[in-house]
This record gives sequence, C-alpha cells and structure tokens, in this order.
Amino acid sequence: MECIFCKIIKGEIPSYKIYEDDKTYAFLDIACDSYGHTLVIPKKHCTNILDCDEEYLKATIATAQKISRHFVEKCGFEGVNVLNASGVSAQQSVFHLHLHVIPRKAGDGIDIWALKDKKELDLEE
Repeated sequence: MECIFCKIIKGEIPSYKIYEDDKTYAFLDIACDSYGHTLVIPKKHCTNILDCDEEYLKATIATAQKISRHFVEKCGFEGVNVLNASGVSAQQSVFHLHLHVIPRKAGDGIDIWALKDKKELDLEE
C-alpha cells in the first residue's frame, strides 16, 4: 500500500500546495493546529531522515528554509519552528520523511518544547 504523502504528491489526494519543485512538495497540514503549519516532503519516498538519500534530504531542508523565510519576510511572522520525528519511538506518525514548518509570533500560545524538567544525566557518558 502506498503512503498518504506519495498519494498527495501524485495528486490522488487533494492538498493545499504552498510550494513545489522537482524534488520537494510543501503543503498546509490538515490538522489546522496553527496558522501556516506546513509540511515539507521529498518527492522520492523515504521513511525518515535516517534512510533519505543526501540529495533529497538537502532539497527538503532547502525547501523548509525557503518556506521559513517566506513566512518571516513576507507574512509578518517573527520566527519558525522546524521539526521532524524519525521513527516510532520519536512519535513519527506518517512514515514518509516530512519536516513541519510552524510559523511563530511572540505570545501565540504555542509551546513546542515540552521537555522542561532537568534530568540528572551524565553528558560525558
């Protein structure tokens, strides 16, 4: 069975496209959890950052940067979060590499960093 993001790339499932080039596709996340939340994916299927070839990974990162700059320079946002989950234990839910670009403004109420409690870790280890 083909993955949902591959179907989006092929136009079999509708999406709200933000940007497309020969190697990447960027579209709004249907979760609608924050204004402008965009997913950037490579057009070549790979599961996550661990198995993506370097050419498509570089293209995906470059597109995330292009989208991020657009939000800050043209849309009035002050910054962005660029997030990725690779693997089940990292809470990856769609198994096609994707980067979340979340445009941000001060006081927007979004708390991306849930890890706040300091743990006693041996950094040298």
